[in-house]
Amino acid sequence: MPPLNALRSFEAAARHGSFQDAAGELFVTPSAISHQVKALEEFLGIPLFIRQTRRVSLTSAGRDYMRSVQRALREIERSTQDLLTKHGAGELRLAVTPAFLQRWLLPRMGLFSERYPDIELQIEASTGLIDFSRNEIDMAVYYGDGHWDDVEAHFLRRSVLIPVCSPALLARKPIHEPIDMFQHRLIHVAKRIDEWRAWFAAAQTEYDETRKGLLMSSGSLAAGAATRGLGIALADEGLVREEILSGELISPIHIPLPKNKSFYLVWAQNRPLSPAMLNFRDWIIEQMSEDTSELANTSPPERAT
Repeated sequence: MPPLNALRSFEAAARHGSFQDAAGELFVTPSAISHQVKALEEFLGIPLFIRQTRRVSLTSAGRDYMRSVQRALREIERSTQDLLTKHGAGELRLAVTPAFLQRWLLPRMGLFSERYPDIELQIEASTGLIDFSRNEIDMAVYYGDGHWDDVEAHFLRRSVLIPVCSPALLARKPIHEPIDMFQHRLIHVAKRIDEWRAWFAAAQTEYDETRKGLLMSSGSLAAGAATRGLGIALADEGLVREEILSGELISPIHIPLPKNKSFYLVWAQNRPLSPAMLNFRDWIIEQMSEDTSELANTSPPERAT
């Protein structure tokens, strides 16, 4: 089989009758087209063009070959489009953590489906890193510092924690200052036990270690416990957006605690993005941006009412 680049150069030059015009179409130099065509003629052992001063014309053999090459290239193009339609544009396999899936992605699935009705999402809940070389996952949402091997990582947003609780909790004992938080049970996440200490430091308030709290195994469970009035939790503002906007949760003292970790959209390194992957990337960036704007427009006094 002759090299594909040589066939593309030959077809373009034959169609235009010019190495110069073929070079402009393929974004290469005229000498590159000439070199590719010459290599093809040497491969075949047959001249394909009659060279003139500014133009080229096909030989009889060149005309016959051009028709076959054009049919072959059109077939490759059609097959590629069919493949992308079936396995690229219309299907996306995504892996996310259970908390991100439940609290962020699922509430927005209707928005994605309305915009891209022809894309079928296949979602897998995963708590670890994805080996893209060993499975069929196209993209994943990671939470961390952005440094992972063998993946492209696109920053989505930084994680910011705020205290949240049920409005009913404050009806019994209002909170006006950070120290008033100790009137209520603090909900901790087992693997992030120092977060409350860091928050009180940001609030310039001494942390009372003697107060008993409630220990949960995940941030999602901690936010759920806060929704049910069991205490005050530190939660990622974006992951409890729905509860904040609906009034199920409020931030009694809106002092944010930025984390040194962020959310990233990742995929296999050096992999070209399919149309479905491009659409999802643009959509999730847009949604993250809208979340930030909506939460910024919900003032702290309204949340603490």
